[in-house]
Amino acid sequence: MAGFGPPLDGAALNGSGSRPKKVAYFYDSDVGNYAYVAGHPMKPHRIRMAHSLVMNYGLYKKMEIYRAKPATKYEMTQFHTDEYVDFLQKVTPDNMDNFAKEQGKYNVGDDCPVFDGLFEFCGISAGGSMEGAARLNRGKCDVAINWAGGLHHAKKSEASGFCYINDIVLGIIELLRFKQRVLYIDIDVHHGDGVEEAFYTTDRVMTCSFHKYGEYFPGTGELRDIGVGTGKYYSVNFPLRDGITDETYKSVFEPVIKAVMDYYRPEAVVLQCGGDSLSGDRLGCFNLSMKGHANCVNYVKSFNLPTLVVGGGGYTMRNVARTWAFETGQLVGQDMGPDLPFNDYYEYFAPDYELDVRPSNMDNANSREYLEKIKNQVIENLRRTAHAPSVQMTDVPRSPALAAASDEMEDELDDADADEHPDERYTQRRWDRRIERDDEIGTDSEDEELNGRNGVRKQPSRKKRMHIMDYQNRHPAQDVEMIGANGTPVLPPRALNGEEVVTGAAARAARRAASREAAAVAEAGKRAAEAQSANGDAAGTVAQESEDVQMKHEEDEDEAGDVTMMDVKEDDEAATVAAAPADMSKEKSAQPSAAASPTGRLSRSKSRSAKPQAHPAAESETPAVQSDGDLEMSDAPGQPASANQEGTAEPEREEGQSRPAATTASASVSRGDSPAPGTSAPQSTTESAPTQQDQLQRHQAPNAAGGEEGRASPADPATTAEAQKQVDVEASQANSENIGMKEGGNGEAEAKTDEMSAETSKAEGVKERVEKAKEAEVAAEREGRVEEKIEKGE
Repeated sequence: MAGFGPPLDGAALNGSGSRPKKVAYFYDSDVGNYAYVAGHPMKPHRIRMAHSLVMNYGLYKKMEIYRAKPATKYEMTQFHTDEYVDFLQKVTPDNMDNFAKEQGKYNVGDDCPVFDGLFEFCGISAGGSMEGAARLNRGKCDVAINWAGGLHHAKKSEASGFCYINDIVLGIIELLRFKQRVLYIDIDVHHGDGVEEAFYTTDRVMTCSFHKYGEYFPGTGELRDIGVGTGKYYSVNFPLRDGITDETYKSVFEPVIKAVMDYYRPEAVVLQCGGDSLSGDRLGCFNLSMKGHANCVNYVKSFNLPTLVVGGGGYTMRNVARTWAFETGQLVGQDMGPDLPFNDYYEYFAPDYELDVRPSNMDNANSREYLEKIKNQVIENLRRTAHAPSVQMTDVPRSPALAAASDEMEDELDDADADEHPDERYTQRRWDRRIERDDEIGTDSEDEELNGRNGVRKQPSRKKRMHIMDYQNRHPAQDVEMIGANGTPVLPPRALNGEEVVTGAAARAARRAASREAAAVAEAGKRAAEAQSANGDAAGTVAQESEDVQMKHEEDEDEAGDVTMMDVKEDDEAATVAAAPADMSKEKSAQPSAAASPTGRLSRSKSRSAKPQAHPAAESETPAVQSDGDLEMSDAPGQPASANQEGTAEPEREEGQSRPAATTASASVSRGDSPAPGTSAPQSTTESAPTQQDQLQRHQAPNAAGGEEGRASPADPATTAEAQKQVDVEASQANSENIGMKEGGNGEAEAKTDEMSAETSKAEGVKERVEKAKEAEVAAEREGRVEEKIEKGE
C-alpha cells in the first residue's frame, strides 16, 4: 500500500532538511507549583520536568526564552462567556460549596476539579499561547513553543477533560488578526473537540485531528464530522484504533497533512502535541515511540510556516518530559544525545536515564485496509473545498495582547533593563534573548551564576565508570515473598523508629509472644496486689482483735468448740487482761465458766492497734452487766445471739476489708506492733463511753442454755481472789509470748514488704518487655495490611 515505506527519516529527525528557525520559548516557573487534586492524572509538574531537560541539554542557547504575561479576564472572554470566566475567577476550594449550582452548570467537579490557583493556572496557559501567536504575527519568531498550553477540550462556557480555558482557540483568534487561514493539527490521543466546535462553521480555520475513536472520551470525531455551513469540509477527523505504531501513523499523517497543505494553503499552523498518544501512557492506548511522535513535529516544521507548538495531554510524566524536550531540540535544529544530562529531576527517569520512549508489543488494531479507506475518504473531502478561500483583509485594531510585540515597546524594555542593571554584563532579559551561534567559541564560566538561577546544572565531565551492576539479568528469578500481586518488588517494611518489621511466621510468633508477656504481667500484678493486701491486713486490725478478745472472754463454753477462732486470739486476751486487771477481775467473777474454759485459746489474728497502751480513765467505764434497755435489742430468748456461731455480733469480713475503729480502752491494747510502712493505724476514741453495740455484744454471748444463762452474776470475794491469782500468772505468760509475737510479726511484715518489692520490680521488667512486643505486633499488623494491599494490586 502506498505510504508504507521506511518508517522514519533519521536525518530529518535530527532537525536537518529545513532551514534554522528562530524559536521563541515560553515558560513560567510558577506553572509547576499548581496541582489539580491528589491522585489526579493531570500533573503540571511534567512541564517543569521538560523545562529542566531543555535547559540542561543546552537548548536555551538556540532560542529566546520568554515569561509571558498571564492572560487577563478580558482576553479570556474573547472566546469564553463572561459568566463562565467570572465563575473560574471566584471559585476556590474554600467557597466551592457556595457555587454548587454553577459547578453543575459549567461541568466543574469531577474531571475538572476546583483547586488552589485555578484561575492563575489558566492565565499562565492562555497567556503563553496568545503571546506566542502575537510574536508570530509580528514576525519576531518562526516557531513559538508553549508546553503549558494545548488544553483543547475546554468549551465556550464549560470545562471538559481537565481543561478550563481553551488557550488554543485564543491563540488562533490572535493569529486570525493577521493571517487569512490557520491550520490546526492535533496528534493527541483524544479528539480536539473544543477547538473543532469553536470553528465548526468557518472556513478560516481548518481543524485536523488524529485520535482514538469508539467508546473513548470525548466520543466525538467521527469521519463524517466535516463541518457545517461555510465550514463544511473544513473539519478533518481521522479516527484510529488501539495500538497504532510509528510506521502506520506516519503512513496516514504525512499524506493527509500534505493534502491539507496543497488544498487549503494555510498561512500559519498550530500544532497540538499531546503526549498521551505515546506508548505506555496512563490514559492513552496508542503505541507511538518518542521518535514516532516527534516525526509529526518535524514534518510540520518542514513546510516553513509560522508555527505555534503547544502541549496537551500526557499522563506518564517522565515520558512526556522526554518527548517534549526532544521535540524542542527538533524545532531548534539541535542534536541531542541518548544519555540524559544531570538535572533537577534526574531520578524520575530511572532506571535507564535515557532520552527515549520505546514502543511496546501491544497489538495494532489498525489494519492496512481500514487506514487506506479512511485516508482516501479524507483526501476526497479535501478536494471538495475546490480552492483556498480568499479573505478580505481589514485593518486590525491594536490590542493589549499585541502591545508587547511592537518594536518600540521592545526597545523601551531593553533600555529600562540596561538602566536597572548597569553593572551586569548579562542581565536576565539579555540571557533569555541571547542565541548562541554554531561557530561561536566561548565558555559557560562567565554565566555560571545565571545558569544556576535558570536551572542549568553543571554536568560531570569525567567518563562514566563501568559498574558490575550495569549488566544485570533482565529476567532474574524473584523471591516469591518479596513480589506483590502485580509483580512489583516489595521492599522490607520499616517501622517508625527505623527498625525492620518482621513479616509472615515471624510476625505471628511476635504476636504470640506479646500475648504471653501480657498474661505474665497480669499475673505478676495480681500477685503483687495480693501481697500488698495481706500486708495491709496484718498492719491494720489490732484494735478490732483486742475488742474481740474482750467479747470472747464473755462468751459461752459452746463457742469454745470453734478451735480455729479461739486458737488465734489466745495471747491477745492475756494482753488485754494485763492492761485492765480490775475490769477483767470483775468479768472473771461474773463468768467463771468462761474464764476457766479448757479451750481458753482465743483469736490471734494479725492486726495492730493505733495506741499500744490503754487509757486509764476508760478502764472503769467498761460495764460488766448490760441494762434492761439494752436487752430489748438482743435476739429472742432461746435463740443464738450470733448467726455465724463464732461468738461475736460482727459478721464475717472478706479478705482485705477494713474493720471499724476501737471504741473502748481495752480495745486499744495490742501486742506492741507498729503499723507497717504505708499503712495508717485505726483511730481510737478511748475517752468515750461504751457504745450500745459493745453492750449488746457482751450481753449476747451465745450459749447452749439460752439468752438468760448468758448474763453475768455477782461473785464472792474468795472466788475473786483465786481468779486474780490465776490472771496474774496468765498475764506473765502472755507478756512473754507477746514479746516473741511482736518480733515475729515485725519480721513477717518486713519479709512480705521485701517480697512485694521484688514482685513490683519483676512486674515492671515484664511490662517493658510487653511494650516492646506490642510495638512489634503493631508493626506486624501494619505489614499485614501492606501485604493485603499489594495482593489486591493497590
